[in-house]
Amino acid sequence: MNKTYLLLGSNIGNSRQQLLTAIKNIAKQVGNVTRQSSLYATAAWGNTDQPDFLNQVIVVETTLSALQTMEVILNIENKMGRVRTIKNAPRMIDIDILFFNKVIIAEKNLAVPHPEIENRQFVLIPLNELSPNFKHPVSHKTIHQLLVNCADALDVKKF
Repeated sequence: MNKTYLLLGSNIGNSRQQLLTAIKNIAKQVGNVTRQSSLYATAAWGNTDQPDFLNQVIVVETTLSALQTMEVILNIENKMGRVRTIKNAPRMIDIDILFFNKVIIAEKNLAVPHPEIENRQFVLIPLNELSPNFKHPVSHKTIHQLLVNCADALDVKKF
């Protein structure tokens, strides 16, 4: 059984409902959702002229490979109405693989661990809530250590 950490985000429409729908689809198509962080309201990253995001980290146990998981979550995003336009654009739903077991994957369409984890409080805060002692397989630092050292000053508030 594989264990993956996924980051969910939404800032179009009813974001809370979008996250719930994504979790239901992930549970049906990827695997058992074993843990969920609180919801966090976060100012938009990069392209700041848009509504705040609602973010959440979930832990999923799956029999799928990392690549299969990526294919399924892209399909879920598409079926939920995600339209890819420009980088950091507003979106109905965004699902990212943060970690997949403790493997390191560097392929054209898949980078695991997610390359921006240590630079984003909206990722580290919910991760820290769930697994503060989890060690990043590249830096070998715990999530808590990464959070303490994160330079990101973006406002992240429990929703």
